[in-house]
Parts: sequence; C-alpha cells; structure tokens
Amino acid sequence: MDYPLVIGQMLKTGLTAAPGQRITYGTQFDMSYAEFGGRVARLGSALAGLGLGPGSVVAVMDYDSHRYLESFFAIPMLGATLHTVNVRLSAEQILYTVNHAGDDAILVHQDFLPLLLPLLPRITRPVRLILLADKAADLPEGFAGEYEALVAAGDAGFAFPDFPEITRATLFYTTGTTGDPKGVTYSHRQLVLHSFGVIACLSPVPGRGGIKSDDVYMPLTPLFHVHGWGFPLIATMLGMRQVYPGRYEPQKLLFLIAEHGVTFSHCVPTVLGMILNASGSEAVNLANWKVLIGGSALPEGLARMAMARGIDVHTGYGMSETCPILTIADMVASQGPGDTTSIRTATGKAAPLVEIRVVDPEMQDVPHDGVATGEVVARAPWLTHGYLNDPARTTDLWRGGWLHTGDVGNMAADGTLRITDRLKDVIKSGGEWISSLELESIVSSVPGVVEVAAVGIPDVQWGERPVVLVVARDDVEAAVHAAVQTAIAAGRLSRWAAPERVLRVEAIPKTSVGKIDKKAIRAGLAQNAHPVTG
Repeated sequence: MDYPLVIGQMLKTGLTAAPGQRITYGTQFDMSYAEFGGRVARLGSALAGLGLGPGSVVAVMDYDSHRYLESFFAIPMLGATLHTVNVRLSAEQILYTVNHAGDDAILVHQDFLPLLLPLLPRITRPVRLILLADKAADLPEGFAGEYEALVAAGDAGFAFPDFPEITRATLFYTTGTTGDPKGVTYSHRQLVLHSFGVIACLSPVPGRGGIKSDDVYMPLTPLFHVHGWGFPLIATMLGMRQVYPGRYEPQKLLFLIAEHGVTFSHCVPTVLGMILNASGSEAVNLANWKVLIGGSALPEGLARMAMARGIDVHTGYGMSETCPILTIADMVASQGPGDTTSIRTATGKAAPLVEIRVVDPEMQDVPHDGVATGEVVARAPWLTHGYLNDPARTTDLWRGGWLHTGDVGNMAADGTLRITDRLKDVIKSGGEWISSLELESIVSSVPGVVEVAAVGIPDVQWGERPVVLVVARDDVEAAVHAAVQTAIAAGRLSRWAAPERVLRVEAIPKTSVGKIDKKAIRAGLAQNAHPVTG
C-alpha cells in the first residue's frame, strides 16, 4: 500500500490514543476527543451536503475556537483547501484574498459580519455563507445555515474521500512591504512532515522542557497565522489537553492559564509582554508555563522578565513560507547552570530535516564563526513551493534553488543560528551595518522599558541614523543612552549604534499578526506622527 501522509491520519492517531481527553473553548464549550471526532465527521458531512468537496476552497473567519480546530481537519479531509482569513487585514485586503483564493464558501463569526457583508457584492464568484456564533443570532439573508445547526444535522458516520497526499490542504495570505498579499499554500504531505519534524525536535527534550503528550496546550498565535504554527495539528495527534481562548484579552488569558493549568503556548513577543504586564498578572502562577516565541526576535529584557516568573521561554524561527518552523533555541543547553538568556534568545539550531545556510550575495557560505553575516536561506520538505498564481515572486523566493528568507544572520561553529536583522530593517550608518534587533535587545533590559523598536531614518551625512522608540513606565531616555554606551564599550555594539533619538511613545505600531511594524514606524517618523508621552 502506498500509505498517504494526510491530515486525517493525524486525527485518527489522536482519537485512538486519547478518546477521553478534553478540548475547551474559553468558558463556553467543552468536549472529549471522541466527541470532537464525531463533530469533525458531521461538519464534513454538512459541507459536502452544500456541494463542497475535492477542489473546493473554504474560508474561515473566526477567533481561536473549537470550530476553527474542527475546520483544521474537516475541510482538508474533504480534499478541499482551508483558507484561513486574516481578519486583521483591511477590508480591501480581505476582499482581495477571498477573490484571489477563489473561495467557494466562507464560515464567518457574527462579530466579523460588519467586515464581510459590505464586501459580498464585490466577491467575483458565488459563495456559500455559514454563520458562526457564540450566542443566539439571527441568520442573515442569503446564508446557507448556522454552524452548530449544520453540525448537529450532519452524519457522524460520514466517510471522507481518499486523495493523494500532495493535495493542497491550507492557504493563507502574507503581506509584505509592497504589492498585494501573497497566497502561501501547503499540501497534506508538507503539514504531516512539518508536524513530525517539530515533534522530533521538541519531544525528546528531557524534564519538563519541550512538548509532551501530557502538556496542556493553548495557542496564543491566531489560528489564521500559518495555521497556528502547526501546533493544533500536533496537539491533536499527541492527544494533548487543548484550550482555545477566543479573543485575546489579557485577563481572560490569565484566567484560562490558571483555570486549566496551561503548560505550553506559542506567541509573538508582544503578546507575551501584554500578559506579563497585564493588571493582576503577578497574582497568577506561571511557573509551569512553557512558551515558544516566534514572529519576531525575543528581546533579552522580555526573556528575563518571563524567566523571573518561572516561565520556560525559548525562541523559535521561521516564516509564513516555511510552515513555519526552521530552528528552535537549544532547550537542552538552556537547562544548564548560570544565565541562559543568550541561549534562549538565539535563533537556534535547525530542526530535523531542515538545512540552513548563511550566504553572501553570490550564494557562497560565510564563515561559521558567529560573526560573519549573510542572508539566511533554507531547504526542508515542508517549505511552500511558491506563491499562489504568482510566478514572478515565486521565482524570486526560490532563486538558486534555496528559499530566501530575507533575514540577515550569522552561524556559530556548533550550528547555532542567530538572526541579526531583516535585510530591509538593517540600519546602515557611517559605513557600518547596525543590527536593530541587537539594539532593541539591549534597550529592552533597561528597567521600566515595556516595549522597544529601533529603526533607521535617513541622514544626509551618515546615510542613516538609529532612532529608538520605547513604551515605558517613566522617563528612561538617560538610562537607555547609558545602556547603549555600556554595550558599545563592551564591544557588543559599534559606536554608530548610539541612537540619534530616544522617543517615549504611547504605543508601537503592529502588523496584523502582532509583529512590530517598522515600515509604519519609519513612515510615522517621517511625518512626526508618533505621539510622544515624555
């Protein structure tokens, strides 16, 4: 038998291993894995009854919920494509993604109806609409049905079809600095292999580290972002206790962590900072919580703040085009004595089956001395094959036969990668390249600094000069300058890294997935648009 690597086999594994395990949505819904399996079948039956199946594209606009988890399985198991819609994009961008994806159906939460309904006349193909609701709601005109009613009427014995493992399973859109959003796709085979690669990387970590079948999992990365970094599939296959939080509200997240004993989450740095700085956070015991940070570099100050609360925090690295995980900080070495902050914040070592190179513009490897920098390029069996219906940008992504990340980094002799910046964010001043990430990490350790971003602004004499924005509890300008000068004296930064200005602001702009938006920061500085508080 040519055994296919498909998502449905991952579901079967979890249902067999832990039929009594629980899946919870906020404070509203709870079910066993056995009940979950039945609901997935009934959802598949309901969607098939609406004419959806192999080749269809089904979009979801929802919070992180049990419904989303059910869609992660039922839609691809039909041979259809799950389109996870980024609900934080602008209305025009969402319209573009719906039309570009060729959506045949949209499952939409009632909260997002004001966003979607005005767009319906401009959707270029017939689309079936299904309402998702946390409480009783009237069915809008033209909708095919309400989710729970459709699931209840579905067939729990529904037989999903067979199809090749290279069938497209997921589709989502990533935004860049220019042009329309880019469609990133993954097959069943790629998602299964990515899951195995992450498990092979994290499960062998001794002690409480890594990820284990007895962990309690709660995602803090929106499920529309790179299919929740693949962890909902992994958690289900391992039979883990799962908690889905809905909207990300700090007090609710803290309650769910405490109420359910959450032990494993993943998020961008801003979400971790939001939780640690939330009112009442100090009263919640976080000492059993393991957090994998991605999307942006983990600043040393934030890492130390988390470690002081007993959180086992580490960096992971990847991008939308890599499914996403490429590397993870050394979780074994970080269990050693002394200050392990540097180990935990390093970009880390390649996951199993991942090849990482750091290359110069001629695609020649730079020395693995932890100093020489170049662009990070990668290969792995789960990297996207290209952008949907976009051959030009696909060719650029895969030039030379390697996926180009657009990140600048260095490689140590032991294979540890450290990202020093995005190519587009490196600050070039006085002939020197300044790592905005290193500058941010140093400033993040200044007492009182809650959040920091460093960018380069044009300078007639020096090309660019660094400017640092901080969200802080009080005036920290003098302390920031002092910390930077100490780092310069220690040889950690060049003298050109001393910031031209330190601006205390009320908030730092974020992208739709919670990353610091340096394009918006540079534009705001050019227009003097950032509100300074002190």
